[in-house]
Amino acid sequence: MRRPFASVRARAALAATAVVSLALVAAGVLVVAVLRHNLTERAGLEAEVTARTVAGSQAALDGRFGALDLPDDEDRPVQVVDAAGTVLAAGDDLRGRRAVADFAPAPDGGAPSGRTDDDDDDDDSPPARGRVGTDVDRETLAVRVDDETREYRFAAVHGTTYAGRTYTVYAGASLADEQATLDQVTRAMLVGLPFLLSVVAGVTWLVTRRALRPVEGIRAEMAEITGSGDLARRVPEPDSRDEIARLARTTNETLAALERSVERQHRFVADASHELRSPIASLRTQLEVAEQHPGLLDVPDLLHDVVRLQDLAAGLLLLARLDAGERPADGLVDLGALAREEVARRGPADRITPAVTTAGTGLEVRGSRNQLARVLGNLLDNAQRHAATAITVTVSATPDAVTLTVADDGHGVAPADRERVFERFVRLDEARSRDEGGAGLGLAIARDVVQHHGGTLTLADAEGGGAAFRIDLPRAPRR
Repeated sequence: MRRPFASVRARAALAATAVVSLALVAAGVLVVAVLRHNLTERAGLEAEVTARTVAGSQAALDGRFGALDLPDDEDRPVQVVDAAGTVLAAGDDLRGRRAVADFAPAPDGGAPSGRTDDDDDDDDSPPARGRVGTDVDRETLAVRVDDETREYRFAAVHGTTYAGRTYTVYAGASLADEQATLDQVTRAMLVGLPFLLSVVAGVTWLVTRRALRPVEGIRAEMAEITGSGDLARRVPEPDSRDEIARLARTTNETLAALERSVERQHRFVADASHELRSPIASLRTQLEVAEQHPGLLDVPDLLHDVVRLQDLAAGLLLLARLDAGERPADGLVDLGALAREEVARRGPADRITPAVTTAGTGLEVRGSRNQLARVLGNLLDNAQRHAATAITVTVSATPDAVTLTVADDGHGVAPADRERVFERFVRLDEARSRDEGGAGLGLAIARDVVQHHGGTLTLADAEGGGAAFRIDLPRAPRR
């Protein structure tokens, strides 16, 4: 059963919609808060203008509060109170009511309340006679008008009559229009939010689908390649220079490497089958002849075929382990001592006795002694087949590497064939003409073992002619 939002398109659309919705909600809350503050402050300024107009009128300064011309608009209530809290004058909506200072603040609080002092003066003394104070107090209050509670932004301005009587004018501005504006903006946001989120989700879905279309092409082609087994096919590479194009190129490079590996494996199996067929057929023939004619059994020839078959099987097994990624042992091997021991061990059987030269000390490397001895043995076998009169083995060291060189004075190897000789089951014509030419695995095994030890095996011309095989291995750190 397919899970919801299992595709990348669906998850991308969902994530984009969630992020945008959170951003829009946060932005909407911020916009409403800023708009509320601004509208409330505007109402407070209107109330302050009204309060200063009333407080600075000639009737107020003369102390004739009954003659004040107060607004009769219910959206602009005005009340004049003396220092004792006695209501001196009030508009129609506040007539007969207690002082505004005793009213409860609005439930939502409106904008921040408190005194606004344009002169930054903390002096609370009343204004001079015949003057209106510069300070103003603002607060959002809930006032019950006509059996209905409404919110007003009140401004309080202090004044002093010519006779020295202080008074406070409370003027209010209704917040009904401001609240209606806020409600309208909020409704517009709430109505537009689902539509905007739908657009975001749809656009994200389409853009992601278009962006991932090459990925689907890559997947489909890979599925067909897997089903058909045709590693020569390649996935389509888009013209863009983005991550998907790099993915396609990397996939094609992987397919090419896999194709080469499979072809190499097929050649290896075919060549191994061919090489194994000859000694096995020879053994069978000799055994069948010996069964009928025991006196004709050629034991040395039979033993030679058995040894050749044994060496071939051992070489194939070693290559198989190397291909499987087997790591060499982590032992300490002195290449100088190893070269002397290997030459001494082979001495009686070799056609030419190699000359071993070691230079300096600290010729140790880390790795498998048996595998490195196998490498040296293969190089010596190759030199014995091609040398005319001399073979030299030289071991030297640099601060970072130990170098082992096996050189002969034979005909050498043409530059065009110096890489080819390291391929498996490859034998040059000269080697094919010799009965002891081998199966063509010795140099291939040598290079693979050296590479698994972190080194290199190269072929160049020897100083006196012939071939020089050079091994460079990382030098073991001194303790």
